[in-house]
Amino acid sequence: MKYAYTILYVEDVEKTITFYANAFGFQKKFLTPEADYGELISGETTITFASYVLGNSNFKQGFKKITLTEKPNGIEMAFTSENIEADFKKAIDAGAVEYESIIEKPWGQKVGYLRDLNGFLIEICTPIKN
Repeated sequence: MKYAYTILYVEDVEKTITFYANAFGFQKKFLTPEADYGELISGETTITFASYVLGNSNFKQGFKKITLTEKPNGIEMAFTSENIEADFKKAIDAGAVEYESIIEKPWGQKVGYLRDLNGFLIEICTPIKN
């Protein structure tokens, strides 16, 4: 078995893909003609977005929509960076919202937290050095 992708349900798939391209440099891999499902080229594991409409058709019991007005869910996407300060600023300039500023952890790793335009929590961090 292999971990293939994560799907985030959003209001506007195309707008979200454009945001991730501008904020983090990921390129669009795929977008359906209906723009209700799309994928980013993000490394070995694909980041995927699907519309609320598609989510509602998949989940008969419904699901909780993420918003910027509520606290984030206890899950995050983490992106490593060799130039964390510049990449953190680039994401904010593209529309991300700072959630926790960059700090250095006791083991030497720098970590900062953002929220994307949908409210999802994103960690930007330096790689852990062994």
